[in-house]
Amino acid sequence: MQEDRALSDLKITVSEAGSYKVEGEIPLFDHDGNRIETREGKPFFLCRCGHSANKPFCDGAHKRVEWDAKLADR
Repeated sequence: MQEDRALSDLKITVSEAGSYKVEGEIPLFDHDGNRIETREGKPFFLCRCGHSANKPFCDGAHKRVEWDAKLADR
């Protein structure tokens, strides 16, 4: 099954104190259904803290604001 193989190539990793790392060919859309461009073949990182100036992508703001994932994920 080609679809199963494609799904097995997708991976989302939740970092302990930061972003979601998305690997594999997966489309990303905004709240209006518009496609958000990502770099083909490269992983991208999604903001988890809500402080990024480049949402939905992570810009490292979680480090500047000393965001604590353990408190936020409760």
